[in-house]
Amino acid sequence: MTEPTSVIQQIIAGGWRLSALKTFVELDCARHLAEGPLPVPELAARVGAHAPSLGRVLRTLGGVGVVKAVAPDTYALTDAGTLLTEGAEGSMRTALLSNMDPVLATATGELLTETVRTGRSAFKERHGVLYDYLSKNPELGLIFNDFMTNRALPMARGVTERYDFSGIGTLADIGGGRGHFLAAVLRANPALRGVLLELPHVLPDAREAFEEWGLGDRCEFVAGDFFSAVPAGADAYLLGSVVHNWDDSDALRILTTVRAAMPDHGRLLLVEIVVPDDDTPHYGKDLDIRMMGLFGQGRERSRSEHGALLEKAGMAITDVVPLPVDASLIEARPV
Repeated sequence: MTEPTSVIQQIIAGGWRLSALKTFVELDCARHLAEGPLPVPELAARVGAHAPSLGRVLRTLGGVGVVKAVAPDTYALTDAGTLLTEGAEGSMRTALLSNMDPVLATATGELLTETVRTGRSAFKERHGVLYDYLSKNPELGLIFNDFMTNRALPMARGVTERYDFSGIGTLADIGGGRGHFLAAVLRANPALRGVLLELPHVLPDAREAFEEWGLGDRCEFVAGDFFSAVPAGADAYLLGSVVHNWDDSDALRILTTVRAAMPDHGRLLLVEIVVPDDDTPHYGKDLDIRMMGLFGQGRERSRSEHGALLEKAGMAITDVVPLPVDASLIEARPV
């Protein structure tokens, strides 16, 4: 049985480990270690660091599986550490950099208590809507967008590999950004056609991307707002990481709008994190704190919470398919 003090101690130590990881990334250690194991003094010389101090950082990260000691005072990257190199498949480098940005970090740091007291995002009240803040800080915006793309790609592959799209002729991607999810499904299902609904300012970039991917002739691009209306008559509607951005009342508005456009034979595909209803540890519970801090109204939901929303919108869950990075595909159909 875990000692009570150890429970709290490990939570506190998590912050120290995160700081060590941030230092490792900011010094670009992974790029140098990707060439092969290096003694600490040589790595320190390459990245411009104090060797004994860097050695202590590496010792800590060795304890959590980011690097491994292969000889005295010599370290190599692990598979996990490789994900911190720029350009690696599934790279998490920008995930770390965006989440540790000094301003964004206040949402789950010094401002979180105020958010919990008031029920409103203190970050949003101080800095405005996240995406507006990112547009005013373009360098951070690029880092954040890369983080979101790298996070979406394994989920998109999981959708195509683990869900059966036979019987679907037209798939409407609602609020799908550049359409990474839709593009992955179209590539894997050559007979399927797509519809991408997005805000008008997003669509030019999406059209350009689909042309580059050789999928432009298989997708219709519709400018619109999913609170008002979505394209009618598609066989299936895909909402990838959309519903979690909204509180229950707005999420229900979106789902109700989709149901109104959906034929009786249609189906809804939600790509979301499904949080356990019990005390089982889960990444989604931690992510929910970030959602609360940054957005206020956004939240991660359990299966029962998703089910309750869908029932109010006239649908019921018929399947839940596990996906990479702790996500799930929730299939729902009209009732």
